[in-house]
Amino acid sequence: MQKGKIIYLNGVSSSGKTTLSKALQSRLNEPYYWFSVDTFMNMTPEKFMDNDDDEVWNAIIGMYRSIKAFSDMGLNVIVDDVFDDSQELLDEVIGVLHDYPVLFVHVTCPLDELVRREKERGDREIGLAESQLPELCPLCQTYDITVDTHNNTKEECADKIIAMLGNTENFVAFEKLYNKQKK
Repeated sequence: MQKGKIIYLNGVSSSGKTTLSKALQSRLNEPYYWFSVDTFMNMTPEKFMDNDDDEVWNAIIGMYRSIKAFSDMGLNVIVDDVFDDSQELLDEVIGVLHDYPVLFVHVTCPLDELVRREKERGDREIGLAESQLPELCPLCQTYDITVDTHNNTKEECADKIIAMLGNTENFVAFEKLYNKQKK
């Protein structure tokens, strides 16, 4: 069975990953199942969120393994994540998904727009996105494509990503990260 494709959207909070995920789902001609790090983290009962980092860690690792399982079943996936520069996290996600058809997408927009979106949303700590910017992984900018959700509409961003899906030879970032890791 052919593995399902994985569109891996990586960007700081309020960069537009969820909006872009929904735009992709509506524009794609085949089903793509949406995996959000927020959803997986929120599966952890609230009373354990602050007391046990292992619970949140396990939920995130569970997300990566679930993505792998969906792809193994031939199902396509969109991942909405804030993938930081933690070496342990990098080792885990790259170790699990390096030989899968992953299109690694950097979702970005200017800082002033991130702050505006945080204020407008009202469900995020103001400054969260800015605090994540220096930690966004990979810092070396190893992505297959970057989309700017401020300078382009969600439809334009989705179309840029969709244009890359036709050729899995475009899916090289995870392999590059894996090879760096092995050195």
